[in-house]
Amino acid sequence: MTTTEITHSTFTLERHYAAPPATVFSAWADPSVKARWFAGPDAEHELDFRVGGRERAIGRHDGTVLTFEAHYQDIVPGERIVSCSTLSAGDALSTVSITTVEFVPDAGGTRLVLTEQGTYLPGHEQPAWREQGTASQLDALAAELDAAATRG
Repeated sequence: MTTTEITHSTFTLERHYAAPPATVFSAWADPSVKARWFAGPDAEHELDFRVGGRERAIGRHDGTVLTFEAHYQDIVPGERIVSCSTLSAGDALSTVSITTVEFVPDAGGTRLVLTEQGTYLPGHEQPAWREQGTASQLDALAAELDAAATRG
């Protein structure tokens, strides 16, 4: 019998955005906006943003097809989003996660708190990679919000 070890990990990322919570929340809820900062220009992205709805992004990394799929469990407009998600590399399930995103009014803007609890299956993604990738997405969100403020 082969023994494989599963890794469990939790991380929390915080960001401050100059935009109010409703604007930051909208960047998660609007399919065209979220596709720009979350999935990137070369990925396929679908978003049905409602409790019971699904999000799916398909892209490539180092030649491997990555498929992210989330199901929304709880949405309170302008306050929080809770979802369960999977990430697959090719046909192999890599991670299963629960993610909570909180939007807190703070100093004329929004303090976003993202907490992810993940199960990382052997031979695939590492918790540090997921945290780094999620941090990069939150940085892309900042650029999207800045660009939107410039457009007015």
